[in-house]
Amino acid sequence: MDKYLQANRALWDEWTGINYRSDFYKVEAFKAGQNRLRDYEMEEIGPVEGKTLLHLQCHFGLDTLSWARLGAQVTGADFSSEAIERARALAAELSLPATFVCADLYDLPRQLPGRFDIVYTSRGVLGWLPDIDRWAQVVTHYLKPGGIFYITEIHPFEQVFDDDDGVTELRLRYPYFTTEEPLVFTPQGSYADRSATVKAEHEYAWNHGLGEIVSALATTGLRVEFLHEFTFCEWPVSFLLPGGDGRYRLPAELDGKLPLFFSLRARKPPAAV
Repeated sequence: MDKYLQANRALWDEWTGINYRSDFYKVEAFKAGQNRLRDYEMEEIGPVEGKTLLHLQCHFGLDTLSWARLGAQVTGADFSSEAIERARALAAELSLPATFVCADLYDLPRQLPGRFDIVYTSRGVLGWLPDIDRWAQVVTHYLKPGGIFYITEIHPFEQVFDDDDGVTELRLRYPYFTTEEPLVFTPQGSYADRSATVKAEHEYAWNHGLGEIVSALATTGLRVEFLHEFTFCEWPVSFLLPGGDGRYRLPAELDGKLPLFFSLRARKPPAAV
């Protein structure tokens, strides 16, 4: 899979500058004090003040630094060197204490020592990983006994539908379960700015069924405390409609009937006494 991950890394290096300048990320608003975290994330994770938090696949660190503003001792990791440079610069500019590490997720245990109270990941990240079992092993590796893992992510059921521009009905197109070979797409700018120009010719992605995700975590010994399914998505999709709350939902006749996003919290068992 190395060739696919290397191609994706090059794409994310290109996307970093585009995304940083985009209205999608609103970096200037973040610098002015905007909290990038969702209310349900903060409620479901709970207070983080004084706790150590590792953010996997952190991009250029807006969510990581949002946790820092809430008092967490944060570390962010991402495989894009461009993203990590931006994250470090943001932390320095805003005088927010944070550590950022550039590493492929699967290789991170060889580069980053330590254990954390919280391992966190969110929104649009699992699809870039070919091996969900190895991902779960990395998550568990970094948790202290009694520590929690939390993820909020697009629902894999939503990912099976054709989302090409102009498609407004639900039309099955992509596999629900993990496939050995990746799905191949031609980038149209960045997801944050479709009009941008990129040199990369392809992006590679993998869907992972919800059962595969939960089972991967449970197999490592984590105890799933809850799995919540939501009827909204956090970004625009061709067959969804914008709502007044900044989220996107199915048309009225289907709204509330199908899952589009989810959150999950799991805990590493305490050490035996």
